[in-house]
Amino acid sequence: MSSSTEVRGPATERSTRKAAIAALTGTTIEYYEFGVYGYLAVTISPLFFPSNEPTAGLLSTLAVFGSSFLVRPLGGVLLGWLGDRIGRKAVLLLTVIGMGSATALTGLLPTHGSIGLLAPLALLIVRLLQGFFAGGEVTGAAAYVAESAPTGRRGFYGGFTPMGVALGGALAATVAGVVSTVLTAEQMSAWGWRIPFLCSIPLIVVSLVMRKKLEDTHEFETARQRRELVKAPLGEVLTRHFGAVAKVVGLSFGQNAGYWVGLVFMNIYLTKNLGYDQTAVFWIIMVVNLVMGVLMPLWGGLSDRKGRKFVLTTGFIGYMVLVLPMMLLMNNDDIWLALLAMVIAAIPFPIVQSVGYPTYAEQFPTRVRYTGLSLSFNIGTILGGGIMPYAATWLISASGSLLAPGWLLIGACVIALLSLLAVRETSRSELAR
Repeated sequence: MSSSTEVRGPATERSTRKAAIAALTGTTIEYYEFGVYGYLAVTISPLFFPSNEPTAGLLSTLAVFGSSFLVRPLGGVLLGWLGDRIGRKAVLLLTVIGMGSATALTGLLPTHGSIGLLAPLALLIVRLLQGFFAGGEVTGAAAYVAESAPTGRRGFYGGFTPMGVALGGALAATVAGVVSTVLTAEQMSAWGWRIPFLCSIPLIVVSLVMRKKLEDTHEFETARQRRELVKAPLGEVLTRHFGAVAKVVGLSFGQNAGYWVGLVFMNIYLTKNLGYDQTAVFWIIMVVNLVMGVLMPLWGGLSDRKGRKFVLTTGFIGYMVLVLPMMLLMNNDDIWLALLAMVIAAIPFPIVQSVGYPTYAEQFPTRVRYTGLSLSFNIGTILGGGIMPYAATWLISASGSLLAPGWLLIGACVIALLSLLAVRETSRSELAR
């Protein structure tokens, strides 16, 4: 274990791999939970928000879903402050315990039929807790991996953090698919929906085992040894690195819109709006997540050679070109065409996800990296993840156009591309201290 008087040397290939895998496990838990909630939104909405109008109940469920994003910047700032003051490892242990516990608690909540209005209130509180701890998870993991990887390889190893995004989504879809296949619709509504949430418990154990073996990064320990850490990292971020915050907000808005509209919302779109069988849609999403997940380190590695900006530009343009034609292809009452359309529409997903996280980490110096990354990324997550599923559902209901979510995604990608113009190329640069 490192101490304040002895700083271990730069990371080896073995320690970098350990860091990447530990980051992957925590991110898997985070996006498993978000995936489960999103995939089961249609099932749980009448249990917590009974209504004569199904769309109203679904909108209420998605509003609670979005509320967890509102506290992410708060969690990101407080946990980021701890990460920049006491070290990355301790905070990454805290986030995985907090997120996983909130997920498991969701599966234990009584419904509206048992305790009335207290049920949606309890759901809201648990979601806020989950969002608070999630605010420091993926950003802390991205910072840790960026500081652990050698220059010229940060893109490749950084691709393992968002691989957890895909694996968490795939695992959520798999568990939801198995449960909905084995159980009847009545059993699923009565108690089966709880099982996927409770399955987060073994994931917590695995992630804790992985993360307890880590040490803080050479970059952080060097900054601590040189007394370069700051007492008020948020103040420095806002006064000296506000431009970096604005750029990461714009980029993460597009990145998160791609995930939440392109994958999580598509579950609602295919089942509620297009009438496909829910279990079949779970399996489609599982396949798409798995295929895209294994590609992430490859795209990250390509950004090490071709540059972050080139690869990110390719991904955002890909979303803009593909989303509307693929949504039209899904609307043909053919499950195999829907699968094909989902695979094609998701092609930009691993490109943007894998390259986004190392790019964000590279925008801030070590002394405030955790705080700066957490604040800016989580604001983008509110816009792209918290608001988008709700806005997409509302727009379809208000306009009658099933293509409304596609236009939202295109708009988010335009903002991301404009933000990318101001980003300097960092693929071959040393991390700033």
